[in-house]
Amino acid sequence: MRRHRIMGLLGALTLAAGALAGPAAAAGTPAGAPPAATGPVPPAEFGTDWHDPLTAAPPVGQPATRSCRVTLAEAQFRDFTPYKGTYTPPTDCGRSDWAKAVLRLDGKVKGRQYDRLGNLTLGGVELLRTSTPEPSPDGIEWSVEKDVTRYRDVLSRPGPVEMLIGNVVNDTYTGVIDVKVTLTLYAADRHNPAPDTPDRVLPLTTPAVTTPRNTERLLAEVYATGSGGGCEEYWYLTVPDAAPYSCKAADGPHREVRIAVDGQLAGLAAPFPTVWTGGWSNPFLWYVTPGPRAFDVQPIVYDLTPYAALLNDGREHRVEVSVAGVPAGQAGWSTPTNLLLWQDHGRRVVTGALTRHEEGAPTGSSRWTPAAPGGEHRLDTDGAHRLTVAGHLDTSHGRVATTVTRAVSHTSAHRWTDGENRDALTATWADEESVTRGATTTRTARTYTMDGETTLGTGDRLRTVLTLGDRADTTTLRGGRQTGRTLLDDRYTGDASYTANVPRDQRHAVGTSTERYRLYGTDIGGGCYDRTVSTAQGTLTEDRLRC
Repeated sequence: MRRHRIMGLLGALTLAAGALAGPAAAAGTPAGAPPAATGPVPPAEFGTDWHDPLTAAPPVGQPATRSCRVTLAEAQFRDFTPYKGTYTPPTDCGRSDWAKAVLRLDGKVKGRQYDRLGNLTLGGVELLRTSTPEPSPDGIEWSVEKDVTRYRDVLSRPGPVEMLIGNVVNDTYTGVIDVKVTLTLYAADRHNPAPDTPDRVLPLTTPAVTTPRNTERLLAEVYATGSGGGCEEYWYLTVPDAAPYSCKAADGPHREVRIAVDGQLAGLAAPFPTVWTGGWSNPFLWYVTPGPRAFDVQPIVYDLTPYAALLNDGREHRVEVSVAGVPAGQAGWSTPTNLLLWQDHGRRVVTGALTRHEEGAPTGSSRWTPAAPGGEHRLDTDGAHRLTVAGHLDTSHGRVATTVTRAVSHTSAHRWTDGENRDALTATWADEESVTRGATTTRTARTYTMDGETTLGTGDRLRTVLTLGDRADTTTLRGGRQTGRTLLDDRYTGDASYTANVPRDQRHAVGTSTERYRLYGTDIGGGCYDRTVSTAQGTLTEDRLRC
């Protein structure tokens, strides 16, 4: 079976040109999950309706203070026409010193539709990047919540709002995507003080940027997504040109998201291997529970503070994002970027120097082993890269030195048969980062995993079995002593099958899924969050909160 058959649904995401260049912590998550729940006995196979989409991730915490809610966007997306509006901040909950700002998207769609990618910007700043679930004939509703307190700078003043979920509606694909996005601001008080947030948030609409001359901390966040209807939507499955497979990339599947300042590499990261809700040829895996981050595309964050002294000279500089490993001249990645800046209010100009830049040579290769007669092809890939940058700033509160070290690595084994009737991948991505600022060091070890197989068997019966993992272990030390730790472990498993190449009512689809989301840490309410949701044939069979 050729690629357009076995992975056809992976290529279904349709993006708008321009705004999207080509998952909000939880979707459908109630304010408080029940201690345990067992759903009804599932049907023998999927019908025309199923449970509304939800995830096991925790809801965004809401302080018990006065709140103000405004609507940012309300639209029905039928094509590639963006919603445009104007935001005016409310004043009844403070003008900018909020305890928290929470963005919420409520959506509904019915009929037949592919998964679609969308985004929302305010004053050009990306606030949300998300994808949509695929609907049932009878219709579904879902929601996404996201803590957007860090965007206080743009939320505190009026600005233009633009939102787009590029869509196609015709006689076949009938689903009109109906969404409403609201923003709730919570007033600060002595029990819920306003957190430290950036003084300025600048959208990187062009590579040229001029920053305030008293910047003393600088982060960049990049909402990197492989998307656009081509092979970069499932970049982790691409192979070198010599291998007989339907998605090619000259150097294989290794990717790095890089950021450069004036042409010098300033940061690198492993992209998260997002699986959209039509992914791996099997939408029945995702109808109720999406894969990690599918509804909340979280940005990659780079600490660029060592470059602040260079940028503080008042001149225009170039900050550019690229994705290494993409074949030359090939599109397929979107990388909207925001710069988050903290300013020294005791000085008009902060000076300093970039004192260290050490880049290890990128390593890695893809090795194709041809299939023996009746056997499997195999592509083994590995890659690694390391970067350390350091600098200091002479601030109004003394000299502050910052050192950032980041190392990424990737290993994968891709196995497939001639005709691609069997297609399997086992892969691990590691992204380890250490940031030392003054006497405080924060270390984060991120690990992303994917282990799955799609087969097309007798009678065109297509089956996908897949496990996905998203793990991050963050430790904070001060003066060499540990002062905090947070551990995130989000794991999805699914198994679904259906008869391909027949009308929808003849697919006889079945599928089970389980997501377990665990979060532990010194700054988490109760120190522990552990929730599991399970489904069968679109029915919620378990919703368990362990702590």
